[in-house]
Amino acid sequence: MVNNSNIERVIGLVKESVKKYKAPVLERFNDEIKDPFWVLIPCILSLRSKDETTAVVARRLYNFAPRPEDILKIPQAQLEKMLYSTGFYRQKAKSVSQITKLIIEKYKGQVPDTIEELLTLPGVGRKTANLVVTVAFKKPGICVDTHVHKICNRWGYVKTKNADETEMKLRKILPKKYWIKINYWLVLYGQNICLSVSPKCSGCLLFSYCPRIGVKKSR
Repeated sequence: MVNNSNIERVIGLVKESVKKYKAPVLERFNDEIKDPFWVLIPCILSLRSKDETTAVVARRLYNFAPRPEDILKIPQAQLEKMLYSTGFYRQKAKSVSQITKLIIEKYKGQVPDTIEELLTLPGVGRKTANLVVTVAFKKPGICVDTHVHKICNRWGYVKTKNADETEMKLRKILPKKYWIKINYWLVLYGQNICLSVSPKCSGCLLFSYCPRIGVKKSR
């Protein structure tokens, strides 16, 4: 069972486990562009879309319209076509346009740097808001996606029903020094080792710590 008496050791083993893997594709995009707006927009596009697809579409959109002002010049039908492969393209195009307009008009072209303000933007939930403040602004936050939620429950570190509950619980128990990077580490760990189906438990460095809650079949 993972708890705060061993969390430092567990996180250390996770970091050791994932250091051989490439950073997630969207993380590499963010590192290259270094623009809060282009941290936010791919988050909107990523809903029910594979990261690889999201990254390709985000880069294409960035190359075509790098500034918020440029995006507003794109006709809605054309924007929908550009976002088509990410799925839910009509709603995403609408959200991108609305968010861009708000950022220009209300925030003078600057993406807000607080979770509370980000949550007022169309299509922005807690996962996106936390990702933007942590990745774009290096401010404290805990971005809980499917990997973070799944793994923390599998460890027994939390017992929660959804990502928002997991975030709130982690805010109470996870040492603050891990807040910003926990998503990065656990995404890599979840994509490569602690898989949703048939995780690679036999070779996992955390085998002796993890009770494998909810795991029915493993390798």
